[in-house]
Amino acid sequence: MELAKEMLMHAARIGNIEVLRELIARKVDLDQRDPKGYTPLILACYHHQLAAAKLLLDHGANVNAADDGGNTALMGAAFKGYADITELLLNNGAVLDQQHGNGGTALMFASMFGRNEIVNLLLLNGANTDICDIRGQRAADLAVQQGNIEAIELLQSR
Repeated sequence: MELAKEMLMHAARIGNIEVLRELIARKVDLDQRDPKGYTPLILACYHHQLAAAKLLLDHGANVNAADDGGNTALMGAAFKGYADITELLLNNGAVLDQQHGNGGTALMFASMFGRNEIVNLLLLNGANTDICDIRGQRAADLAVQQGNIEAIELLQSR
């Protein structure tokens, strides 16, 4: 079974749809985790494998699963700036304001790393701008720290 798990993780990471379909047909657990707590969906999203992420979601992968640090696929997509993945996750029920271990949200990641298309997308979907991380920082505070003027303007317009 360990081999199937390794195959699943690798196929999700590189977007190997054929292998994913075969493993899904064999009824492998799509929410199993690697040593860091990553699920196949988190790996597919982080590595911008849209088709793999869609296939996993279509077959019941948990859209809100978090790794050992509390990071979700949505947080990874926001951090990386993948609008298509972000939309897919939101359309499949991703919790918009879920917080990771330090209290960060997808909106905070997007604001901090200059992923302003994602900031706008998350705001259009109702992201809460008032959530604070464990240091008491909001998304706008993080945007200010990074000098992300566009994100500051987007956040202030909501």
